[in-house]
Amino acid sequence: MKGDNMTTFDAAKACEACVEWIKEFFEHNGPGCNAVLGISGGKDSSVAAALCVRALGKERVIGVRMPNGKQPDIDAAVKLCEFLGIRSFEVNIAGAYQAVMEELSGAGIPISEQARINLAPRIRMSTLYAVSQCHNGRVVNTCNLSEDWVGYSTRYGDAAGDFSPMAGFTVQEVKALGHYLGLPEELVEKVPGDGLCGKSDEDNLGFSYEVLDRYIRTGQIDDPELKERIDTKHERNLFKLQLMPAFYPDGQL
Repeated sequence: MKGDNMTTFDAAKACEACVEWIKEFFEHNGPGCNAVLGISGGKDSSVAAALCVRALGKERVIGVRMPNGKQPDIDAAVKLCEFLGIRSFEVNIAGAYQAVMEELSGAGIPISEQARINLAPRIRMSTLYAVSQCHNGRVVNTCNLSEDWVGYSTRYGDAAGDFSPMAGFTVQEVKALGHYLGLPEELVEKVPGDGLCGKSDEDNLGFSYEVLDRYIRTGQIDDPELKERIDTKHERNLFKLQLMPAFYPDGQL
C-alpha cells in the first residue's frame, strides 16, 4: 500500500507465507515434482532456490548453471549450490548460441542488438525446460517485483517459468529474505548484472533499485524525470506480465 512512509518488511512472515505458497503450488501442480531453476549466483536465484529448499527439501531442488562461454562469476553459482546442498548441473550454452547466430547471419538476416542480447536468456530457458522434463520438474521463475515493474526481463527468457515465488517482492525485500534465510552475504549483496552485455542492472536502467523500490511501495520519488522514466517503462512493459492475447470466434473459450 502506498503512503507517506515505507512499511516495515517482515522477512520472517513473508518467508513462511511464500514457503507455504510453494508447497501448495506443488500439491496442486505436480505432487512429488522437483523445482528446477537457473543459478547465476546472484540474489534472485539464491533466494528462490533457498525458498524452494525450505518448502520442498534440498532433494527436490535442482540448480542449473548456464554460462555462455566463460562466465567470470560462475564460482558464485557453484558456491550457492554447495551451500544449499542441492543437485546441480552445468550446461554451457555457447555452442547453441553461436550456432543460432551463425544460422541467422547465413540466412541474410541483419542481427539487431536486442536480438543478440536476448537470444542467450531464451536459450537458457529452453535449456531449463529440457532439464525439467528430464527430472520431473517445474521451472522456477526468479524475477522480482522491481524487475517486473519496469520490464527488466526477457520475454520467454528469464521472464518465463511455471511459478514465480518472488513476483511480489521488491529488490530490497528479496535481500531481506536472503539475509533471513542465512544465505552468504556476498551472494545476497552481489551487484546485480545482466549477464549479457557486461553492465549492472542499474547501469542499464538508469536509476537505482532503492529509488525504484521506494517509488513502488510509497509512490514517493524526488526526481520528476526519473518518475516519468519509470512510469513509461512500466506502461510499455505491462504486456510482459499478461497472457498472450487470443482471438476466439464466439468471443469466449
